[in-house]
Amino acid sequence: MQPRFVGRLGIADVVTVANAALGFCAVAAATVDPGIAARLILLAAIADGLDGVLARRYGGTEAGKHLDSLADVASFGVAPAALVFAAARPTVVGVTPATAAAVGLPALFVAVAVTRLGLYTAEDAGNDHTEGVQTTLAATLLAAGYLAGFSSPALLLAATALFCYLMVAPITYPDLLVRDALVLGGLQALAVLAPDAFAGAFPRALLVAALAYLVLSPRFYWRAT
Repeated sequence: MQPRFVGRLGIADVVTVANAALGFCAVAAATVDPGIAARLILLAAIADGLDGVLARRYGGTEAGKHLDSLADVASFGVAPAALVFAAARPTVVGVTPATAAAVGLPALFVAVAVTRLGLYTAEDAGNDHTEGVQTTLAATLLAAGYLAGFSSPALLLAATALFCYLMVAPITYPDLLVRDALVLGGLQALAVLAPDAFAGAFPRALLVAALAYLVLSPRFYWRAT
């Protein structure tokens, strides 16, 4: 007997579930080396972009949008939360406010990411825009920031708290045009392959590009209407 998914999932769906597996790998890596976890999160972000390209090229399936959100929970909800907790782990000493922040903020990030992805699947899937910061963008910023050297627990926890609000904020973000998605994907790939090259130039460039989109795109992003 064949598994029930044989013949029902497309090539884009295969990349999507691989994205979910990368999310687990990032969580596992965070317990050993948060830098590796950050690179795996960026690799998952590349896979997240690739499955969209493949779906447009070869067609999607009915399960596609649901698989995409489920995979994103792992890769851009749980994995970045594990990265932040791993970075903040040295501050966890007994029952203290620092411990509450180190555990509570990543947990809140996961809860908000799940909420945001559920709303996206129900209301925004198929549009050329979405409300609230994308989980992929939030995860990319946390991972790129860590690789770029902005890895202090206080800074990462503050960024996590900010994204908990921005992911569900009533701010409209346009989808990236293909050319810009390719540029961002290229920076993500370079940050994964050579995070320390040229004094960390690639993660820093990715961080700047992602921050520019975060801050400027709701008002100034050039796109077809």
